[in-house]
Amino acid sequence: MTQFTSIGIVGCGVMGSGLADVCARAGLDVRVVVSTEASVSRGRRRLLRSLDRGLRKGTITEEERDAAVGRVVFTADLNDLGDRQLVFEAVPEEESTKLDVFGALDKIVELPDAILASNTSSIPIIRLARATGRPGQVIGVHFFNPVPVLALVELTGSLLTTDQTKLQTELFVTATLGKQVIHSADRAGFVVNALLIPYLLAAMRMVESGFATAEVVDRGMVLGCSHPMGPLSLADLIGLDTVASIADALYGEFKEPSYSPPPVLLRMVEGGLLGRKSGRGFYDYS
Repeated sequence: MTQFTSIGIVGCGVMGSGLADVCARAGLDVRVVVSTEASVSRGRRRLLRSLDRGLRKGTITEEERDAAVGRVVFTADLNDLGDRQLVFEAVPEEESTKLDVFGALDKIVELPDAILASNTSSIPIIRLARATGRPGQVIGVHFFNPVPVLALVELTGSLLTTDQTKLQTELFVTATLGKQVIHSADRAGFVVNALLIPYLLAAMRMVESGFATAEVVDRGMVLGCSHPMGPLSLADLIGLDTVASIADALYGEFKEPSYSPPPVLLRMVEGGLLGRKSGRGFYDYS
């Protein structure tokens, strides 16, 4: 069974930089592809911020931080992933974009037994697998934000994913990265977001109706239900554009009203109010 040592990551936003962090800390050779040459320095800064948070919290030493940085190479050329054994896709939650990435990776990644993994939080894996000529080696590996902190990973094989791919990927995630795994059937939203997103949308509808403010809703859930974070603070952390994309995928598959994104969410996304990453969402972070 292949022991993965060379890892590719497509995308270096919040999730891509988190993946680069945990893979580099695990001693792996990591190559990260960003969209443009101008994004290389931004990607490197995100990785450094992630590792520095670990340094401040005492989860890594300064020497381990420096060693991890040295294991990661950034590039704007997808062709540089040709020799990778395992490639994670971590681009924005847009099906057309992900399909383009998987179609390209299928032609670029040379190793016949290489695995192509998606960090999608909502899109059925079989759709991504069919964009390749190796659907048996495509799998969903959904990490949670922040990747270095949260232990859970959702593994989702499609009807075409081989048992070998599932076994190898689970072994890598648990033994190499030290994460814990749950398995999901291949349906939009998988396990966690199928439960989480209706809750977040219900909180937004409560604010939209004027029944309660964001502060009241969040305070109620933190103090009354022992949640570590209120639903609107959590939505801002996830990214309101990501929440809307997941809601669209869920509603498209199940047509349940609880999955439909409310107008307040759609208007905020259209206005660029995306939460923490834009500086303003349900709260102002400026």
